[in-house]
Amino acid sequence: MRSAVESQTEVRLSVVAAAATLFRNRVMSHTGHANLSARMGDDEMLLTVSGMVRDLGPDGMAKVRLDGTVLEGDLDPTNAEIVDMHAKVYLERPQVGGVIHTHSPSLLGFAMANRPLPCRYEALLRFGQAAEVPVVPWAPRGSERSVGGIVDALHEHPATQAVLLGNHGVLVLGKDPQAAAALLTVLEEAAAAELAAVTMGGARDFPEGALDEVRAAMARVRP
Repeated sequence: MRSAVESQTEVRLSVVAAAATLFRNRVMSHTGHANLSARMGDDEMLLTVSGMVRDLGPDGMAKVRLDGTVLEGDLDPTNAEIVDMHAKVYLERPQVGGVIHTHSPSLLGFAMANRPLPCRYEALLRFGQAAEVPVVPWAPRGSERSVGGIVDALHEHPATQAVLLGNHGVLVLGKDPQAAAALLTVLEEAAAAELAAVTMGGARDFPEGALDEVRAAMARVRP
C-alpha cells in the first residue's frame, strides 16, 4: 500500500504534468497565467501557490482544506483570492479530481463577449463535453458573487465540465488534472474553430443523434 507521502507526491507530479501539457499544446495566454488544483482525499486539495506556472515544479503547490484552511505551503495573495473558486467546485462535483483556470486566447474571446461556447466540434463529444459551455456573469475575482455564480452554473448545467467566466477566462474540470488539461486543449481548439468559421458563414450544429453515434463508435474499439 502506498504511503500518504507517496500519494501526495504522485498528485503533485500530476499537476506539474498538466501544466506542462498546457504549454506544450500552446493553449495558454501570453503571460502564462493559470492556477491548477488537484483533489487530495475527501476534504483537501493541492493548489498552485501563484498564477505563474510556466516552470511549475512539485514544490509549487500548497495543501489546502476545502474550507480554505492552508495546511502546508504559502499562497501568494493573488492565489489566496481564488481558493474558494477551486474548493467549491470540488464540493459541488465530488467526482472531479482536477480543476484548471486559464485565460486561453480563443476561449477568452467568448468570455469577453459573454457568449456560451457551442458544442459543435466532434472532439468535445469524445472528451465528455457534449453540451455548450455556459457563461458566468462577471464579478470580482474570487468574490462570493463570482464563486456563487460558478456553483450555480455547475448546478444548472450538470452536463458541462467547464464554465466561461465573463470578461475573465475559463474554468475546466476533469477526473484528474491531466484530464482537465486535455479537455481545455480541445475547448480552445473548438473556440478557435468557431471564430474561424464565422468568415464562412458560421459553424453548423451536429445532426440529431451525433452523440450516440460517437459513443457507439468509441465503444466498438474500447474494451
